[in-house]
Amino acid sequence: MQNFENFLLANLPKSKSIHPTYESALQNMLIAGGKRFRPALMLGVVKAYNPLMLDSAYHSAYAVELLHTYSLIHDDLPAMDDSPLRRGKPTLHVTFDEVTAILAGDALNTYSFEVLANAPFSDSTRVKLIRELASNGGLNGMVLGQAIDCYFENKPLKVEDIKILHTNKTAKLIAASLKMGAIIVGREELAGKLYDFGIKLGLLFQIQDDILDVTQSSEEAGKLTNNDEDKNSFVTILGLEESMKQANELADELTNEIDSFEQSLQSELSPLLTKYINRHKQN
Repeated sequence: MQNFENFLLANLPKSKSIHPTYESALQNMLIAGGKRFRPALMLGVVKAYNPLMLDSAYHSAYAVELLHTYSLIHDDLPAMDDSPLRRGKPTLHVTFDEVTAILAGDALNTYSFEVLANAPFSDSTRVKLIRELASNGGLNGMVLGQAIDCYFENKPLKVEDIKILHTNKTAKLIAASLKMGAIIVGREELAGKLYDFGIKLGLLFQIQDDILDVTQSSEEAGKLTNNDEDKNSFVTILGLEESMKQANELADELTNEIDSFEQSLQSELSPLLTKYINRHKQN
């Protein structure tokens, strides 16, 4: 992933103007790092089936990371989670101000599609990728999940509804990253299977985040923890023990599915996925 990181840092959003901090705000949270989990999934699929397309795929992986980063910036705003820390750094509204954070998020959102529209693929592939990112990141995907999350704060949901919430808010963009990898290498018969796998992976990712929220300090997590008491988290509704049980069951199911992948795909994804699938067990 170092090559992707180099690509990202070499292609940070630029905007020269009379505004003294706008360009810095656009770049701040990207430079701060992060797991780059979604790009890694996409690039793993591409490398498994056509390593020669990796350089082109950096553009689409970057687009996904831009959209993901915008969502984090907005998620941390005072009107939403009001979080002071992200990726171990002060959040944008703390470093700059709320207006700058809102506008930087807006800019990264739209810039993700500009990057994807200019990516070195055929027009047909670009349209498919843009559609996938938009449908999973937009009104019936990540944004819907965030809307449900914010609306039902202090209003406990049933566990089935929490799964709907987090399927939209977290899982769909993870699933889209895998599916977009399959689209890039022309393996669209695999796209649906990878998408369904990604939905389960995203739900596990969220259960793990909820577990880590109550078992890690803010310093360990790189973001504010023990801040979900009013939220519809799995731990809030199910309790820690039941959440751990569900995470273990989902982790086992995903591990079995990985074993059913073609060898080339297993080789690329297993090291990454094994690390994340079992991260809740490290506490």
